[in-house]
Amino acid sequence: MAEELRPEDAFSGVKPVEERHQLDQAKLSAWLEANVEGFAGPLTLNQFKGGQSNPTYQLVTPAKKYVLRKKPGGKLLPSAHAVDREYRVISALYPTGFPVARPYALCTDDSIVGAIFYVMEMVEGRILWNGRLPDCTNEERRAIYEHKIATLAQLHNTDVEKVGLSDFGKPGNYFARQIDRWSKQYKLSETQTIAKMDRLIEWLPQTIPPGERISVVHGDYRLDNMVLHATEPRVIAVLDWELSTLGDPLGDFTYYLMNWVMPSDGRAGLGGIDVAPLGIPTVEEVVKLYCDQTGRTSIDQLDWYFAYNAFRLACILQGIAGRVRDGTAASAHATEMVKRIGPLSDAAYMYAERAGLK
Repeated sequence: MAEELRPEDAFSGVKPVEERHQLDQAKLSAWLEANVEGFAGPLTLNQFKGGQSNPTYQLVTPAKKYVLRKKPGGKLLPSAHAVDREYRVISALYPTGFPVARPYALCTDDSIVGAIFYVMEMVEGRILWNGRLPDCTNEERRAIYEHKIATLAQLHNTDVEKVGLSDFGKPGNYFARQIDRWSKQYKLSETQTIAKMDRLIEWLPQTIPPGERISVVHGDYRLDNMVLHATEPRVIAVLDWELSTLGDPLGDFTYYLMNWVMPSDGRAGLGGIDVAPLGIPTVEEVVKLYCDQTGRTSIDQLDWYFAYNAFRLACILQGIAGRVRDGTAASAHATEMVKRIGPLSDAAYMYAERAGLK
């Protein structure tokens, strides 16, 4: 039996551009020369191995590397693949010193590469996948996790009006809107009937915890969506803002906290591991660190938030299943991800039962 690729080997780095994702290089080069400050060819294109949702390219020139993110082709779900929103949020955050790649230009003209796209700098550093951080010392692990928490707190403390994002999402009722959105996308992409998901679609909107705050939320804040400094234990760029909006920051934080309860399988999950001997903060320590930096005293009803996050992940993967069915999934690994839908729905239901689902 062939040895399974580690996520960092399967998803990190670049490969030749797949035939179905080829771009018109002459048109693209002309557009880059006209719209990207300092751009000078000749241009070489590679495709990043990752990028489950939006095809992502490395643009190589003699002097500099860039990253291009575009919408995929084919039939798409409503509001999905909003690369223009990604461009807007990183453009707002970059001047504040928040760690994002420098944005260069957005193209809304489909005639250039066949879909809307944007170009940003390529931030060189480490992208880590294994939550245990096996190549780090205990001190480095602790520092990396603490910096990840501090970075998320910095995002949630950002004044949305000052950075021009006060209209980046609808005000209020974040979880209700998210549950409605993901439920609809789940149903649009449904490839099998899962009774537990149907029950969660009913139960979750009726039991949302009170006390909503509003901030910029990333929507997919996880270990492999950030670039760490090559040698220092700090985040230098947060990537993949496709799901960002205005909303309750606890949506982001409790999604990040899921790492401590998701099974350890060589990815970000730490479930079942005694993290303290590794130097990794415990769930309780992570909650306290985040609360201290965002002016909270505690976070109640974690089981409800865990149920919501596992449900949301199952819906996202169901969307990928739908794209596999329709032939528009951007990653060869999408089919493998679809296998996680059942276990995630089971996990969501378990946490919902802990939170009071009868």
